[in-house]
Amino acid sequence: MNIDRLDTVATTVGEGPVWDDRSHSLYFVDVARRALHCFDARSGSTMSWHMEQPIGSMALRERGGAIVALKDGIHALDLDTGEVETFALASGMNSRLQLNDGKTDRRGRFLVGGGDFTPDDVHQIAPLYALDCDGSLAMLETGIGMSNGPCWSPDDRTFYFSDSSRYQTFAYDYDIETGSITNRRPFADTHDLGGVPDGATVDADGLVWMAICGAGKIVVFRPDGRRERVIETPFAYPTSVMFGGENLDQLFVTSLDARHLGAPQDSGGGTFVITGLGATGIPDVRFAG
Repeated sequence: MNIDRLDTVATTVGEGPVWDDRSHSLYFVDVARRALHCFDARSGSTMSWHMEQPIGSMALRERGGAIVALKDGIHALDLDTGEVETFALASGMNSRLQLNDGKTDRRGRFLVGGGDFTPDDVHQIAPLYALDCDGSLAMLETGIGMSNGPCWSPDDRTFYFSDSSRYQTFAYDYDIETGSITNRRPFADTHDLGGVPDGATVDADGLVWMAICGAGKIVVFRPDGRRERVIETPFAYPTSVMFGGENLDQLFVTSLDARHLGAPQDSGGGTFVITGLGATGIPDVRFAG
């Protein structure tokens, strides 16, 4: 196993990696710097788009371009011009919140949750939304402090979702036909790991790969919540993970620069790739709207 830093832009709060198998590129966001980046794995070049609001996550669109989860809602981004247009506003969300982690299910819906970024005073009042292909935005859940790690089992019957403020990940029954969630239950607790559950993905065998931010670990969970494997990272704040590469056997990892939290120095703030894991991911799905 090898962990290497990609030769791309440094991030303050890197998040939301999305692998595009059509262009062989990795998209990722920088929440603090309000930026979306795209690293071309073949040429080594990086393109960047800057937003007027904090950006929490993104998804590519089947019709071209992307959608981006900004502070106040979902917006359409023209990747050629950089133009941003409102797609669906989260009109009922408390003003202290902003949208955070999001991902598409295998019908092309975009599920995205909010978070309270107020330092040392997090209120568990954020929602989880589902953006349907027709542009309608439905609230699926509320009472969340910091939304992270939405992902699905390979059979689409289980939805995994973390509230980092609680150090907890939950599993739900998922109806892929309607996009509804039911039967919330505990899946994993990370208090003893020394960090919070952050971005996550599921591999082809149904194992859940999760960044444990603050603990310098990526933990692999079995579908029953038991820990299968722990990978130590050379940086303290891994934030999210996504499989990519030609054979979907490379794990891309975003990170947070600890100087953002007041530390004197840190080896994070970069985007990394882990090879030789013996696991493969599931292709990402584009937003169908």
